[in-house]
Amino acid sequence: MARHEPASPVVRQIDQQFLICSICLDRYCNPKVLPCLHTFCERWDLPNPPEPLHPPKPHPCLHTSCERWDPSLHFLPAPPVPPVCLQNYIPAQSLSLSCPVCRQTSILPERGVPALPNNFFITNLMEVLQRDPDPCGAPPAPLPPLGAATGQPLCCPNHEGKVMEFYCEPCETAMCRECTEGERREHRDHRTVPLRDVLEQHKAALQHQLDAVRARLPQLAAAVGLVAEISRQLGQRRAEAEAEIGSSFEELEAALRQRREVLLRDLEATCAAKQQVLEAQLEVLRQGQESILSSCAFTEQALHHGSATEVLLVQKQMGERLRELAARPFPEHPHENAQLEFHAEPEGLRRSIQNLGALLTTSATAHTTVATGEGLRQAVVGQPCSLSVTTKDKDGALVRSGGARLRFAVTGPDGAAAEAEVQDNRNGTYELVYTPRCEGDFVLSILLYGQPVRGSPFRARALRPSDVPPSPEEAKRRVKSPGGGHVRQKALRRPASMYGSAKRKENPIEDELIFRVGSRGREKGEFTNLQGISTSSAGRIVVADSNNQCVQVFSNEGQFRLRFGVRGRSPGQLQRPTGVSVDTNGDIIVADYDNRWVSVFSPEGKFKTKLGAGRLMGPKGVAVDRNGHIIVVDNKACCVFIFQPNGKLVARFGSRGTAERQFAGPHFVAVNNKNEIVVTDFHNHSVKVYNAEGEFLFKFGSHGEGNGQFNAPTGVAVDSNGNIIVADWGNSRIQVFDSAGSFLSYINTAADPLYGPQGLALTSDGHVVVADSGNHCFKAYRYLQ
Repeated sequence: MARHEPASPVVRQIDQQFLICSICLDRYCNPKVLPCLHTFCERWDLPNPPEPLHPPKPHPCLHTSCERWDPSLHFLPAPPVPPVCLQNYIPAQSLSLSCPVCRQTSILPERGVPALPNNFFITNLMEVLQRDPDPCGAPPAPLPPLGAATGQPLCCPNHEGKVMEFYCEPCETAMCRECTEGERREHRDHRTVPLRDVLEQHKAALQHQLDAVRARLPQLAAAVGLVAEISRQLGQRRAEAEAEIGSSFEELEAALRQRREVLLRDLEATCAAKQQVLEAQLEVLRQGQESILSSCAFTEQALHHGSATEVLLVQKQMGERLRELAARPFPEHPHENAQLEFHAEPEGLRRSIQNLGALLTTSATAHTTVATGEGLRQAVVGQPCSLSVTTKDKDGALVRSGGARLRFAVTGPDGAAAEAEVQDNRNGTYELVYTPRCEGDFVLSILLYGQPVRGSPFRARALRPSDVPPSPEEAKRRVKSPGGGHVRQKALRRPASMYGSAKRKENPIEDELIFRVGSRGREKGEFTNLQGISTSSAGRIVVADSNNQCVQVFSNEGQFRLRFGVRGRSPGQLQRPTGVSVDTNGDIIVADYDNRWVSVFSPEGKFKTKLGAGRLMGPKGVAVDRNGHIIVVDNKACCVFIFQPNGKLVARFGSRGTAERQFAGPHFVAVNNKNEIVVTDFHNHSVKVYNAEGEFLFKFGSHGEGNGQFNAPTGVAVDSNGNIIVADWGNSRIQVFDSAGSFLSYINTAADPLYGPQGLALTSDGHVVVADSGNHCFKAYRYLQ
């Protein structure tokens, strides 16, 4: 059909915006509307192909417009032969169709494209605009309503010439009388009503839905503006970072060139100084050489060719000259050396350059990031109060890196800003601390990249210290260290919230309690001051029940398996078991503090042998290295023993003190995958690492409550990555460090707070088990490596 060009500019604009198919780029022919409300021709009936097709650009209306191809929008490939609208656009035998504009996929009706709904609005609008406009260019009259566009009612698509005057409610479609009558009528058992009766009802429903959808436009506009602004800022940050990278490396290049020039100048000066010394020595030596040669030549000439009178006349002079030359000292040994080398360590510098600089960014989003802690709802006047923020990405997954732009503002009841700070734990979590100075309600605003985190702003009430009810946990007894009555530190019972103390620079990683086993008592599964704990590859957990003078064995799930040990001071008996370990054969090795030896039992608890008797003074921790050697920490002697399995002493190192190879009440020991020995130094508040021969490597930790600090460390374990897990007895917490001793995080024990933890270990299924001595039980926590 020939393309009709309307004369009126208004009509031409309507024609271009609403009546052009975006597949064939021509006036609609039997327009069909898809479920996504985009309209296309059913088929293209032109005998001659149109101009080359250009893919359509998306349009917010019912997609009845098309523009020239924008290379940035690849919605459709430009085929060499244009498709013939929907009928040929959809692949043969396809049961679904994908909208050429929005790519929404929908199920194709059983009868194919012809069964898709007709767009009556477009059809009627085309018929109206096909009328010749006013030749004088007068503006056209307002468009008539849908049914009156042609002055005739809408016709049924299934029965030609029949008017649609009924509505089938189950099918939600309009139909003619023939559709409701006859033996083969499709809507025989359906309830039908006159079309005019449901028209207003459906128009009202559509209007309500239209209003609801339109109400979202301001939100979407704001979101578009926000995302566009972030995109703009991202581009700006990229340009700034690129400039900073260029500037930094230019400075480094300048520094390298400057250093090169300095080295070359030093080289020249050093070489010149050495050459000057050597040249002066050469000058002296050559002069002496010349003097000797000339004197010898003169004397030889006189002796061979001179007369007797001539010899006698020069004899005295020549003799004195020769004697003087024979006695003269010459600098025959070099006054300098030829060493002049350039020494550098380019490999270390090369590694540093390869790791130079880092791009700081995170995938954290504000709407998924959460804030937790007691400080969100209650605080105490004059005391620091903390809460924790855990950043997450758009999918709700934890962000493991720090450096996010987090802003924390606290407003008091009088409108004044309260003292607040943000501490970055460098693992995707942040500790926020504030100190209220008066009673009342405080508003806590937490913004991540300028957007409020989930639930922000929060409201917290500040109370006077006298108004805060005391915790019942405070009344419980304190735990004593098993090392003796001289211990002055006291283990702290942490509050139920892991965020209750602002001085604890905690670092939650969302680990959680898996199970808790035991209570105070003397029966199976009960403990009294349990100490060491170990695990085996066979899925066993072995616990040294110190004051009950026995060892108890459990499964990885906490099920009781066996108990062995009889109180006494004879071989095979236990007086005060403290440390425990399991070797590769499954044998259980027990350090007996009061018996001053180490006992070895079979996996079934049968006594096999003892070692260290007469050498040990107070064995505490015990471990087995990769060579099968038994490592024993002597708490009283402040040293470490290394024994062969047969009891022969291999090595001993350490003494009392604060130096690198000294200890003050060492407690437990672990061995890493490099066969290095890791020892907790209780009273020196540190962890020390030695090689297999006992040579000191490094230490970490200091006295305090901050990240990486200890108040008397006890249990220690090493995971498969070399990370070191330490029980902080006095602070009642568990901290995690990397293989070099740098603080990483802590185990979240908030579900069941610790009270003086002692030994700890990693189970074969990757959980952390800890002997909670003060609570007379052991606990298993999920550990995220």
